[in-house]
Amino acid sequence: MRFLPTLRGACAIAVLALAAIPCSAAEVAVLKNGFTIQHQRREIIGDSTRLCISADCANYVDVPTANIDHYEAVSDPPANQASPAPISSAPILTSSFSTHPRTNLTDVVNQASGRYRLDPDLVNSVIKAESDFNIRAVSPKGAQGLMQLMPGTASQLGVPNAFDPQANVEGGTKYLRELLERYNFDLVKALAAYNAGPQRVEQFGGIPPYYETRAYVARVVKDFNKKKIAQQKATQKTPAVKPAAGTKSASSRTSHPVTSAKAQASE
Repeated sequence: MRFLPTLRGACAIAVLALAAIPCSAAEVAVLKNGFTIQHQRREIIGDSTRLCISADCANYVDVPTANIDHYEAVSDPPANQASPAPISSAPILTSSFSTHPRTNLTDVVNQASGRYRLDPDLVNSVIKAESDFNIRAVSPKGAQGLMQLMPGTASQLGVPNAFDPQANVEGGTKYLRELLERYNFDLVKALAAYNAGPQRVEQFGGIPPYYETRAYVARVVKDFNKKKIAQQKATQKTPAVKPAAGTKSASSRTSHPVTSAKAQASE
């Protein structure tokens, strides 16, 4: 995947999945990176395809048509379908922040992202939206730390101290990965579940109709897209260096700043 879709209004550079309220007429756009976008109907607008998340197209995402591989019809999943089991992982680190005052957050995010096969820019965008990188952040509902873990969730993830940045990011990244797997790598639905809880996403069959949740998803998407666009521009401005005779150019290998979590999971 290269970029996330924005929620409405802006022309998105989209290759990640956006959730929709399913119905019998729903359709899934399968993107070339392996992610999917479930939608109610679609329209061609120039070089982009507008995928309407709601039947009235009040919520939509514009995807470059070239990024779409094919479409598939979908139906409602069985009501008694069991949720996928959480992924196995390395044990959560439990060191106390008080004994690690110089924690390098970049290293922490990179390590956790690598362990759970997520883009570190995505994890950073979630941290920014959740706590604005405030290690001691506490929400009115009691969520704690960088990735705003609720005490019950932190306990289930094996995080005894949510204010320890290393343990918090490990737990939050693990939880985000589990939500991605739970929703078949539909990232926007996973983000909505991270914010409002999986029970709300399942109750409403998609993104809950809460302003806070919709704003949260849009905020993460916008920040992530901003990072990816900046990286792409920086790469385009980098002058090509002619390799010495008899050597191979490193630029001959295509570099993708964001890779498909679904593809990585199959490795």
